[in-house]
Amino acid sequence: MKIVIFGLTYSSSWGNGHATLWRGLCGALVAMQHRVVFFERDLSYYAGARDMPEMPGGRLVLYPFWDEALPAARSEIRDADVVIVTSYCPDGCAAIEILDDTRGLRVFYDMDTPVTLSAWSRGEPLSYLPSRGLVDFDLVLSFTGGDALTQLKKHLGAKQVAPLYGHVDPSIHCRVDARPHYRSDLSYLGTYSPDRQQAVLKFLIRPAQEKPAMRILIAGAQYPHEFPWSANTYFVRHLPPSEHPAFFSSSRITLNVTRGAMARLGWCPSGRMFEAAACGTPVLSDCWEGIGQFFRPGQEILVARTDAEIDCVLGLSDQELAQVGRAGRERALSEHTSSRRALELIALLQRAHAHDFAET
Repeated sequence: MKIVIFGLTYSSSWGNGHATLWRGLCGALVAMQHRVVFFERDLSYYAGARDMPEMPGGRLVLYPFWDEALPAARSEIRDADVVIVTSYCPDGCAAIEILDDTRGLRVFYDMDTPVTLSAWSRGEPLSYLPSRGLVDFDLVLSFTGGDALTQLKKHLGAKQVAPLYGHVDPSIHCRVDARPHYRSDLSYLGTYSPDRQQAVLKFLIRPAQEKPAMRILIAGAQYPHEFPWSANTYFVRHLPPSEHPAFFSSSRITLNVTRGAMARLGWCPSGRMFEAAACGTPVLSDCWEGIGQFFRPGQEILVARTDAEIDCVLGLSDQELAQVGRAGRERALSEHTSSRRALELIALLQRAHAHDFAET
């Protein structure tokens, strides 16, 4: 297949979760002999932290503005088998307007479904979707499963919907030797977000303040000056994907905290959760509906709701944590790899093309 994608970013992992996922998925598709072309607007804040300026085996098109990209975009989609437009694509609406130029399957991949549904319900305009919603697409893929799939059909006019969850590339994310500057009792990798702040305070900052002997390590972008740092909390502003394995492998426990809208909908596993699991690091997560479909709580992942449950996890022995880490890694490598998702994607595309889609 020839697959053309209009997305947020492939070239930079700074401040977003899209790039790492696309790298793994595109790499797996290329390995399966599919042709992949990815159009990305050359945004200044990504250009300043660009850690993958080319797509191995595929084509990454960086363009300064849409009018300049338009001739190439029209040419590429003309003989494409599949055209995918993603959430938060800066030129998503413009890309949707040229879908009539393709003979291929028209797909929207919402990698931010809870945000999309929440904004749509409030009547707020979305920069990546026109006012008519998702009616132009043959298939809508969602990073979030569960009831979100029904809502995409009911409220945004999606015809065929299916989940395509996060994943991990085990050739990149695997257990490595710990590094002293990344060593921590509890770590967290995530961009700052106000709707995660209360959970971060509960799972990370409270234990840091109450247990001064612990070493806490946070990595991510956009943290404000007024963030409640403590003497035992350390910070890494930007952690490129090449450093993720060392970061996770140096962590006794790593934290997964879900954004508010995603936690309310459920069925929205973070890509970072799969990365940490693939590194054999035990993951402590907040609780949300559907988490047990990805990892078994208490065996492959550690889930907490209350301060007491968080403290109980932090008090587990090294042997108990290692057992959870091993089990989580086995589950990630068997069911949540980028290659596995690429196979799922191709199967979904083939079903949609044949108009043989079961009701979700």
